[in-house]
Amino acid sequence: MALVGVTQAEISQQYLRLAQQIGSQYGEFAQRRIIAWRETIDNNRSKNIQTQLTAVNDFFNQMDFVNDIDHWGKEDYWATPIEFLSTRGGDCEDFTIAKYFALRELGVPDEKLRLVYVKALTLNQHHMVLAYYHTPTAVPVILDNLDKTIKPAIHRKDLLPIYSFNAENLWLSKEKGRGELVGGSSRLSLWTDLNNRLSEFEN
Repeated sequence: MALVGVTQAEISQQYLRLAQQIGSQYGEFAQRRIIAWRETIDNNRSKNIQTQLTAVNDFFNQMDFVNDIDHWGKEDYWATPIEFLSTRGGDCEDFTIAKYFALRELGVPDEKLRLVYVKALTLNQHHMVLAYYHTPTAVPVILDNLDKTIKPAIHRKDLLPIYSFNAENLWLSKEKGRGELVGGSSRLSLWTDLNNRLSEFEN
């Protein structure tokens, strides 16, 4: 999906004001990215889940990978989708977080989604991806900014799960199954900080 040439017909006044504000701070292309984000949401509200997954994955995978220390001057920072789009980049957590919130806005139930912290074996480094479960016992499909094709987790032998979470819960990964529930996702300070910043925008 192109980031240029979008219209503003279906964009709410709230987000039009946001796009204009972002444009004044980050430039015209940042403004267009905000509008394109809202169009991606609006155009896919009534679509089937596979179309929604593909649209969201493809849209955010257009952004650039930039590590946190270069981008934010911090070792680890989880950006809001607005911060991610405004600056046209972020690291793997930012790609995953933006996809998660877009799918939640499209009506995908939280229990079908997990943000999964993994070890990317090929790169020998930590990484984050988004998992979508069609049913509670199904093998999830993976939305990723490295391998940009949505695939079942069993076809991602390059990823070793460590832990996963969503809005409510935190799980430690097991060799098989969905993992061991170890508490609420509020135990993750970066997640709590991110949600606090999102709440400030909504208010």
